[in-house]
Amino acid sequence: MQISETDKIQTTQPKILVLGATGGTGRLIVSQAVARGYDVTVLVRSAEKARDLKGAKLIVGDARDETALRQALKGRDAVVSALGTPANPFREVTLLSTATRALVSAMKAERVSRLVCITGMGAGNSVGHGGFVFDNLIFPLLLRKVYADKDRQEAIVRDSGLDWVLVRPSVLNDKSGRGTLRVLTDLTDVRGGSISREDVAMFVLDQLRGDVWLHRSPLITW
Repeated sequence: MQISETDKIQTTQPKILVLGATGGTGRLIVSQAVARGYDVTVLVRSAEKARDLKGAKLIVGDARDETALRQALKGRDAVVSALGTPANPFREVTLLSTATRALVSAMKAERVSRLVCITGMGAGNSVGHGGFVFDNLIFPLLLRKVYADKDRQEAIVRDSGLDWVLVRPSVLNDKSGRGTLRVLTDLTDVRGGSISREDVAMFVLDQLRGDVWLHRSPLITW
């Protein structure tokens, strides 16, 4: 009987690549993945910033560099992208889309099919569901250019032909995780919300197994 790549991910501990591993959510993804017994590689621009990522193999490189990505993808089963970029209302943002475009190309070249990518509430059809302050102040004044790039990023993922999940967290906080969350695709009554980075990391890693949210863009919140 032939075993598919998806079956391999489901029946063995995944070998994963994490991008954005030195960010607040990325660090928790790495630590939780290591705690689950996963084989974790991270691609980071600074080994110094990643020195406390215990249990992960470090590869130094730029996430926009397809050559570096292909090196980091060797032997991997799946990718988690927790890439982020600082809010800057005065400069165009292209990091997320540029890196994602290079990642998709590298994943296809290395025959890695599973991608779980974090974007955020306000991307795609979740725009306008962040609550009054977020939608009318934070988003237009600080995050408009960032979210324009998140939209480009999501479009690249959707058109990739990969086995993808786009995860859209509500406003992130650093509280302890609850271990439970709401997963929503019908946003009719959603107006704001928050969620801990810890619970986001948990949900993201869960998407490496099973296909419940495959090719979908769930918003996750408390």
